[in-house]
Amino acid sequence: MNKKEINIVWFKRDLRLIDHEPLFMALQQEVPTLLLYCFEPTVMTHEDTDARHWRFVYESLKDLQNNLNKVSAQLYVFHQESIAVFEALSSNYQIKTVYSHQETGNRLTFDRDITMQHFFDKNKIVWQEFQTNGVIRKLKNRSQWEEKWRQTMSSEPKLVAIEKGVFLTLNNTIYDAIKGEDLPAAITLRNTNFQQGGEYWAWRYLDSFIKVRYVNYSKHISKPNLSRKGCSRLSPYLAYGNISMRMVYQYTMQHYNQSENKRALSNFISRLHWHCHFIQKFESECRMEFENINRAFDGIAKPKNESYIKAWQEGKTGVPIVDACMRCLVETGYINFRMRAMVVSFFVFNLWQDWRELHFLARQFLDYEPGIHYPQLQMQAGVTGINTVRIYNPVKNSEDHDTEAIFIKRWLPELGNIPPHLIHEPWKLSLIDQQLYECKMGKDYPFPIVDLEATRKYASDIIWGFRKKEEVKHEGKKILKKHVNNPNRKFKNKSQ
Repeated sequence: MNKKEINIVWFKRDLRLIDHEPLFMALQQEVPTLLLYCFEPTVMTHEDTDARHWRFVYESLKDLQNNLNKVSAQLYVFHQESIAVFEALSSNYQIKTVYSHQETGNRLTFDRDITMQHFFDKNKIVWQEFQTNGVIRKLKNRSQWEEKWRQTMSSEPKLVAIEKGVFLTLNNTIYDAIKGEDLPAAITLRNTNFQQGGEYWAWRYLDSFIKVRYVNYSKHISKPNLSRKGCSRLSPYLAYGNISMRMVYQYTMQHYNQSENKRALSNFISRLHWHCHFIQKFESECRMEFENINRAFDGIAKPKNESYIKAWQEGKTGVPIVDACMRCLVETGYINFRMRAMVVSFFVFNLWQDWRELHFLARQFLDYEPGIHYPQLQMQAGVTGINTVRIYNPVKNSEDHDTEAIFIKRWLPELGNIPPHLIHEPWKLSLIDQQLYECKMGKDYPFPIVDLEATRKYASDIIWGFRKKEEVKHEGKKILKKHVNNPNRKFKNKSQ
């Protein structure tokens, strides 16, 4: 008996219909197209993921299905390993071509893709992967990358005409046999503390930012409270592909000439570029998930301190702005870039902990993107040898960016009665002040677990001492040659 020929569009971190090249190409064929997504248990239980990520994916898939309902098409969702799903489908259908986007993920998904490639080759299935957001696989150097990125961003989007598609309807018996167990309620139930996943919400956030909210972008980007509206908040939608970078870029450019604040939009466009720049770094050198990109920094020893890590994770370090950021992040999945850099700086320098212990942050960031996460951690930890070492002063950042302590008081209610001019360093409160403001240090709020100035100096002396070593400089030159467009000019990180 001849098996029915089908093509498959395998959705991964590209949960949209607009500007989706694999889907666009698949629907040019006369062979029926099966649409599928796999919630893979091994990926879902990895140390860098959390239910908030999979809830966002689930919401994105629901939004996709709502749009597909218009043409009576079905997106089949499996709670199984991809290899098991494709093996089962292959036994029932003749799979001609699998279409998907390239994924710059963690090592686990990279190994999964290797396994899938072997399976496809063995079964004579063509796997066509398409570039994601201007990130180039197997790129040897950066000499032409920026130009190619701009060409990709300016090229014609792949607009899918789903009403013309020929979609496969799976036999219910086959689907029921391989779909896997139901997803837990933590994933399927809405949590209003977090941004909602889906292509619809991606476009709503983009539209409100480009037409209204962008005017305060440059002014509010560093403010922990004001950035929640002043920034685009598109990062989770880009991370899970609810919208393509190309559509964000082109929509921004369409409104640029009529904008009231062109500088703000120029800064935003610059960050779109740097978003892809960091993913390209990780794509080209994915070992930075596990290793210092500058191997000369392997000589630094940082003994693991579980009590420090626990206090930092729970927002109980005794440093208000750090604690407020951590509690906000755990509760909502978002803090702005400067505050992310600051809490990492506090962890790796003041607490003197290794950046490889920061999977907790990956689990908290709703917009967790491996290609940005690991290069940024290494840059903030000062182990690249090419970026300026930034040891953030949490008190100064608190005074500068949360002057009236609105953000601190929102997330640290125990400090709610303390006036703004005293709240940034509550350990300096006199006993009378502690009684007056109903906050006893060491009881209602902890004393700092480390001395900020002493730990800053200790970390600075060691890191800058390493920067002077010839092996650090030698490794740095190799990094510049591989990851920078012009390795002869001094590298500046515009995302700071």
